[in-house]
Amino acid sequence: MAHVDRAYLFGPLIGLIGLAVVTLSVYAGLCAIGRTPVTRGAKHNDLLGPFWGRYAVWVLTPVERLLAGRLSPNQITALSLLASLGTGIAAALGHLITALWLFSASGVLDILDGRIARTMGRQTKSGALFDSVSDRWGELVAMAGYAWYLRDTPWMFAAMAASAGSVMVSYTRARGEGLGLDLHGGIMQRAERVILVCMGTFVAAWVGANPSTAYLSAYIVGGTMSILALTTIWTAVGRWVAAFRELAKQDAALLPVVDEARRESSEEGKSPSPQPRPAPAVASPTAPFVPVPKALRESAEMGL
Repeated sequence: MAHVDRAYLFGPLIGLIGLAVVTLSVYAGLCAIGRTPVTRGAKHNDLLGPFWGRYAVWVLTPVERLLAGRLSPNQITALSLLASLGTGIAAALGHLITALWLFSASGVLDILDGRIARTMGRQTKSGALFDSVSDRWGELVAMAGYAWYLRDTPWMFAAMAASAGSVMVSYTRARGEGLGLDLHGGIMQRAERVILVCMGTFVAAWVGANPSTAYLSAYIVGGTMSILALTTIWTAVGRWVAAFRELAKQDAALLPVVDEARRESSEEGKSPSPQPRPAPAVASPTAPFVPVPKALRESAEMGL
């Protein structure tokens, strides 16, 4: 009976994984013969290199073309947020397979909203703010759902730490960008977090489908949250240290210039030392009095 339940629950997902394997084989084959598909705006990070970044963009290009013009970037962001909220609810209720589908959808939509905004020429500051804040709220709610799922076990604290680490990874990057730094390093960024949580949830749901092994689900989810907590905190602290060192280096380079400017300002602000006033001339008591002629007095008084 467990095998039937697994086939029913995981059939669509297994089919999707099979499709991914086929497309990956095709993409790798094209790259091997020198006919690498052209991808626009493909991004990658430390853990997922350029190959995986270009592959993801190539696979999602048909979906991107389908949605472009039909949904606005903000609508796609809103759908991603709703999927994350649904992930938290499903995880809290123990419906791990539903949480897996919703969190996967949230990650895909999070990639598409920015790409569609660039394709449609609708990149706006308000949209960037909406996207960034929605991602943070979505992760918080999703991690809260997993924490509630683990509420009767010590693994709950791992989920709470994973939530904090995930938020700090993004916050440290945003704060660094506000100070003029570009912080993209680390092994557990947004894409890696989605992949790790989905993989752990898949294994936990697969094991939980069999009543004899269902008790292992909490351990698998808890272990996933522990790995996520350690790696996100490592990434966040690494970005923090890297940003601090770079800013300290900039401060050290600017310090002599600031000191020189302060010294010059201080010197300019000093008032000159007062010069002694010459003593007023006092008529000598012995000097003879010489009256001014009347004609000269009248000329001076008239201003001539």
